[in-house]
This record gives sequence, C-alpha cells and structure tokens, in this order.
Amino acid sequence: MGLDYSYEIFMPPRNVVRALTRLAELAPQGRNTPPLPVTLPGGEQLIVPFTSKYKSEPVDCSAGGTLELDTSIMIDVDDAMREFLLRDVDRVDELGRVSVGYIYLTVWFSPAWHPNFASLQFTAATSDMSRMFEQSASVRKVFTDLTAAAGGACCLLDTETDTFDICWLNGETVSGETVPGVRFSRFHNLVAAWREPAE
Repeated sequence: MGLDYSYEIFMPPRNVVRALTRLAELAPQGRNTPPLPVTLPGGEQLIVPFTSKYKSEPVDCSAGGTLELDTSIMIDVDDAMREFLLRDVDRVDELGRVSVGYIYLTVWFSPAWHPNFASLQFTAATSDMSRMFEQSASVRKVFTDLTAAAGGACCLLDTETDTFDICWLNGETVSGETVPGVRFSRFHNLVAAWREPAE
C-alpha cells in the first residue's frame, strides 16, 4: 500500500470561500478543465478550475457535509521537488514553478471533532508525491501561505505516524513542533489553542 501524506488546514467556516478562491489562483493556466460550479453551505456559489471526483458537473454542498476536489497547483521548484519531478523539470514556467497534481482536496465544513473550524485536507496522489510533501520547503510554504491568506488557525502535515508536524499556528510559521509533543500532549489541546484570526 502506498503513502498518503497530507497537509490539513483548519479555519473558521466563513473563510472557506477565501481559501478556495486563493487555491484557484494557484491552478495552472491554460488547462482544458471546464470550470466547476460549487454551491457552498449558506448558498454562496463559486467557480473553481478543478474537477470533483474527476467530473465537472455542478456540486451542491449547500447542506454542508464534504466537498471533494481533484486539484493541481503551481509550486516553486526546489531541490526536493527536482528529485521527485525529474521528468517534469522541462515544464517549469517562467516563474520557476511546476504544476503538481493531482492533489486530492477534501473540505469538511463542520467536522464533529472541531465543529467551529472547517478543515481542508490536501492528500498526495502517490508515494513519491507524499515524500515530496514531507521534504520540500516549497510545498510546505504553499500550504502555510494558503493558511495565512485564508485566515486559517492551523496547518498540519500528516505523515501517517502517531504525530503530526505543526506548520502554522495562530498567525505564525512553526518548525520542529509536533502534536502530540512538548507543548500539546493531545490533539484536543492543540484545538483548544486555536484562535480565529483578526479580520
């Protein structure tokens, strides 16, 4: 069985639109993917340049639940990415970025384990991509930057072990901290520390 590493971003539910809008800006330009209409909880509508379960049919999440998207995003190439993208290095754009995808996104609008914070979980499609998620500073920066731009409270890297790497917490980049860890013995303690960013 392959590796399924993921980055997970937690934010107030009202900020999901902002996160998806910023994510759409990171999508490769000139793709032939038809725009995907999405209706979010509360009835707000958004068009994104991705598919949902490999289809471009309108998705209605007005009643809540989850949203699944198949995403590709542009990421700055660094040494760790070169190791895993040797065949794609010739596709680097003028800004030094390459398209990475599919990255599978699941949005939980109000998960039972922390109902006041929505969750956006970005899961690598392959074992090589999972290793790149863990080792690339550029990949990590894309997700911490997205957390900041969306007004997120926390960003974690899940490498399918008993601990999660904390990448972003309450407005600050974090390095070398885990949950469980010295500061947060349980996930519950980390959730209790989340603050809604000032608007």
